[in-house]
Amino acid sequence: MIGVEDDGRITGARPRHGYGTDTDKLAALIANRTRPNLAVTVQTVTIGEKPVLVIEIPFQRQLVATSEGVFLRRTLGGDGRPACVPMDGFAVQSLQADRGLLDPSAQIVPGAAWEHLDPLEFERFRRSVRERRGRSDEALLALPDLELAKALGVVEANGSVRGVRLAALLLFGQEEALRRFVPSHEVAFQVLRGLDVEVNDFFRWPLLRVMEELEARIRARNREEELMVGLLRVGVPDYPERALREALANALIHRDYQRLGAVHFQWHRDQIEIVSPGGFPEGVRLDNLLVTAPRPRNPLLADAFKRAGIVERTARGIDTIFYEQLRNGRPAPSYARSNEATVSVVIPGGAANLDFVRLLVTEAQQGRDLGLDELLILNALWQTRSLTTDEASRLTQKPESQARAVLHRLLEAGLIEERGQKKGRSWHLSAATYRLLGDKAGYVRQRGFEPLQQEQMVLQYVEKHGRITRREAAELCRIGPYQATRLLARLVEAGRLSRHGERKGAWYERGAKI
Repeated sequence: MIGVEDDGRITGARPRHGYGTDTDKLAALIANRTRPNLAVTVQTVTIGEKPVLVIEIPFQRQLVATSEGVFLRRTLGGDGRPACVPMDGFAVQSLQADRGLLDPSAQIVPGAAWEHLDPLEFERFRRSVRERRGRSDEALLALPDLELAKALGVVEANGSVRGVRLAALLLFGQEEALRRFVPSHEVAFQVLRGLDVEVNDFFRWPLLRVMEELEARIRARNREEELMVGLLRVGVPDYPERALREALANALIHRDYQRLGAVHFQWHRDQIEIVSPGGFPEGVRLDNLLVTAPRPRNPLLADAFKRAGIVERTARGIDTIFYEQLRNGRPAPSYARSNEATVSVVIPGGAANLDFVRLLVTEAQQGRDLGLDELLILNALWQTRSLTTDEASRLTQKPESQARAVLHRLLEAGLIEERGQKKGRSWHLSAATYRLLGDKAGYVRQRGFEPLQQEQMVLQYVEKHGRITRREAAELCRIGPYQATRLLARLVEAGRLSRHGERKGAWYERGAKI
């Protein structure tokens, strides 16, 4: 939009922008100045008597350069203002990888040869298949090193090896070869206590060796608390190892190997943060993280990790991270610190909600295994006390119809209750659930505080806006129209509001005792 400033102010287009001339000429100018030629549509829209040029650009799978052969990308400059900056060859490859047009891990590495691969790493891969994968990929176990590499697709060979791909170096490369050919590859394991650094180790090893090393360090530091549910002993670790393994593997598989910078595994006092270079692939956002189709930045490397049994075959590792964290009675992981340059996942630690774990184990013993959507909703209700259907939809990242189906399943299981009607409907934990969670008074507090909270919300609304209607009170308090009528009637009877008008035209303002 030309004529709209970065801060949203509408200043209007100028003749130098093409306003006042044939808009087709502006479209032709854009087509002539781009390679391949972009076919855009241009129209003029008047907002507040000021003309704004609206240029619609169709989505492009391929990269588009200027007619001079220059690639530019839109970003925020160092001063926080939007800017166009040039893209080098590595940035172009990164963008192609984000769009699924290029697999960086399948690229032949110039100068790399078969002799740069370590036989011990091939044996490490076979051991991983044997211990983690079971019989599904046992055919790989009998293959010699070269045939195994060919089966994984990590070398280009026809009789002899003609090329070694990036995935081969990352999986089987000697340490010196990794330093030489993949200088961007590095993994840091850090233990932080406030501003003090207790452990600060960096590795340039092949990925499976890095995984084994970090898994051993996690097991050494990860404490476990014992919970008895009847005669069943349940171990509740500080951090679920399966979730940490998936998060770490995701960081190694999906990182941008065109960017310099290490994958950081940071163990803080009350959380673990895993940061990897490269933002989310195109189409993946915070609000669709749990439901979008898997888009690995390095598909060949991701396939090797699956065949080694390190990550889920279903490619839904993020679901596993969330599920394992919630079922161990802890808050959900957060990707909120991610940006266009890095992906960061924070996995909270601290004291576990053992009563929540006991509730889930009890449900499982009764034949009701709760899925990720149910855990997300129950965990949110335990923390916020109340949810609307729309909030549940955004939480699970599913359409309202699917979120409503999950809520009704929890309702039928007796775990939650509904209050209000239609748009005013909200969902709360049931009395039985509060009892299982060891907070018998929580249900009474929730039910008892609601009328007082609703009355205060209505009075504050009237204080700010001067009046309120029944419809506005229902929307404000998320209750049905009849509940809103009774709420307003109580306030009128107490003298805190006075009513004016009749029926649908009635409205309420300050009373004598407000």
